Amino acid sequence: MNNNATDLTIGFISSTVAIVLFGSNFVPLKKYDTGDGMFLQWVLCAAIWLVAVVVNLILHCPKFWPFAMVGGCIWATGNIAVVPIIKTIGLGLGLLIWGSFNALTGWASSRFGWFGMDAEEVSKPLLNYIGAGLSIVSAFIFLFIKSEIPKSTCSVDTTPLITEHVINKTQDPDPHCSWVDKLSTVQHRLVGCSLAVISGILYGSTFVPIIYIKDHSKRNDSIYAGASQNDLDYVFAHFSGIFLTSTVYFLAYCIAMKNTPKLYPEAVLPGFLSGVLWAIATCCWFVANRSLSAVVSFPIITAGPGFIAAMWGVFMFKEIQGRQNYLLMILAFCIILTGALCTAFSKI
Repeated sequence: MNNNATDLTIGFISSTVAIVLFGSNFVPLKKYDTGDGMFLQWVLCAAIWLVAVVVNLILHCPKFWPFAMVGGCIWATGNIAVVPIIKTIGLGLGLLIWGSFNALTGWASSRFGWFGMDAEEVSKPLLNYIGAGLSIVSAFIFLFIKSEIPKSTCSVDTTPLITEHVINKTQDPDPHCSWVDKLSTVQHRLVGCSLAVISGILYGSTFVPIIYIKDHSKRNDSIYAGASQNDLDYVFAHFSGIFLTSTVYFLAYCIAMKNTPKLYPEAVLPGFLSGVLWAIATCCWFVANRSLSAVVSFPIITAGPGFIAAMWGVFMFKEIQGRQNYLLMILAFCIILTGALCTAFSKI
C-alpha cells in the first residue's frame, strides 16, 4: 500500500511538472524573431539531445534500441511546423489544437492496438469512448477561437532610394521576412490550424515505437524479447531520433536555400532553453507513464498544457481577447478536461 501511494505521488508530481513545462516551453521564444523556424528547430533539438545524454549517463547507458528512434523522427517532423503555427494563430490556440489531436491520436492507437501494439483494455469502455469523443468536440471549438497575432511587416522603405550601383530600381521585400509573414489574415488562420492538426497527429504517434517494443518484449519469439519496461531507458534513443531527423531537415533546408539559410543568432539561447524545458517535461512524462500507467498519464498530460499556454496567451501576450473568445476557451478547456478525466477513470 505504501509503495502504491509513493508511485501515485511520484506520478502526479511528474505529471504536474510535465504539464507546466509543456505549456511554457515556447514562451522564451515569443519575443524573438525566429523566421521560418528551421534554424530554431535544430537548436531546440540539439538541446533536447544534450539532456538525453545526461539522462543516459545517469541510467548507466541502458541498451539502445534503434527502433525507438522512429518515434523521435515522427516528433521532429511535427515540430518543424511549430514556429509557423505560433506566428499564425498564436501559442495558446496552437497548443490547444495540437494538444487535442495529440490526445486523440495517442488514445486511439493504444486503445485499438494500431501499428502492431497490444490493444489497451479498459474496465469502463463507455467512459473511455465518451472521453475520446469530448476531445474531438473540444478540438472543433478551438477552431472558432480567434487569436490576435501582430502581423509582421516586410517593409521596403528602409532601403535607400539610390545606392552606389543601382538607381531607381524596384526594391525587393525584406530578405529576412519568411513565407509566414507574407500570408493574408485568412491564410494565417487556415495554415496555422491545418499545421496544428497535422503536428498533433504526429505528436500523438511519437510513443508508438516505444510501446511496441515494450509490448513485444513479453514475447519470446520477438527480437525485442527481454527489453526494458522502464520508459526512461528509451529516452536516449528517442531523443537521438529527434536530433538526427532535425539535422537532416536543416541540411535539406540549407541545400534548398543554396547554402544561405536564414539564421537568427538572438534566438539561439531562448531556443536552447526551450529545448531543455521540453526534454525535462518529456522525461517527467516517461516517469508518469511508469508510475501511473500511460492510460492515466497520457490524457492528463496532453490536456493540461493547453490551459497553461492559453493563460500565457491571455495574460502575457494578449493573443486571445474578447468575451466570446474567453467563453469559448473556457468551454473548450472544460470539455477537454472532462474528456481527460473520463479517459483516465475508465481504467480505474
